[in-house]
Amino acid sequence: MNTLTKLAQGLIGQLKPLPAIGTSVKTTKLPEPDKEGGLPLMQALAKRQSSRAFDPEPLAPQMLSNLLWATAGVNRENLGGRTVPSAMNAQEVMVYLALPDGLYHYHAPTHALHLISATDVRRVTGYQDFVDNAPLDLVFVADFARMKLVPAAQRAAYASAAAGAMAQNVYLFCASAGLATVIRAWLDRDALARAMGLNTDQHVLLAQTVGMPKVD
Repeated sequence: MNTLTKLAQGLIGQLKPLPAIGTSVKTTKLPEPDKEGGLPLMQALAKRQSSRAFDPEPLAPQMLSNLLWATAGVNRENLGGRTVPSAMNAQEVMVYLALPDGLYHYHAPTHALHLISATDVRRVTGYQDFVDNAPLDLVFVADFARMKLVPAAQRAAYASAAAGAMAQNVYLFCASAGLATVIRAWLDRDALARAMGLNTDQHVLLAQTVGMPKVD
């Protein structure tokens, strides 16, 4: 679907997900992440870039596992600490995956995916046309109900900072692993919240597309 059609459908409240492609799985335990190897930090920074052309082929399970652990995985088992900061350890930013076979939530403590909806939400994650067919659209959602110790006026700023850290982790992992990615804020947040079944405490912050680079 092109951008103009999405904008028009958004105006009349008709930007909606499609039926899932393939078989949705209620719970998927990911392979253990490979925490060795990869490019040195400075080399990954030198290669960090935004791309908007993606091969539709799905990411291999090990690649997806590594990507999600880098995004917001547990890196200190004794503390439950993550690869990204969170004010007062609220862990308020949740990572969702819009895949062809369904919408999933990444549960970092068990390194597993939990099915939220057996629908293809990718088209609703942004106005850009490439999001419809990319293999993976990540969505970062703030749950303000988890931020009871943070003043209400500061919650959006704190959550946005955490989501930005996640997005940069994705960029650096993709640069190191030879993947393409782009962060996106141009989206219909109300339509996406409805498609994801979010409640009033949960707010869509950003989306980020990931996949193998498209080769012409």
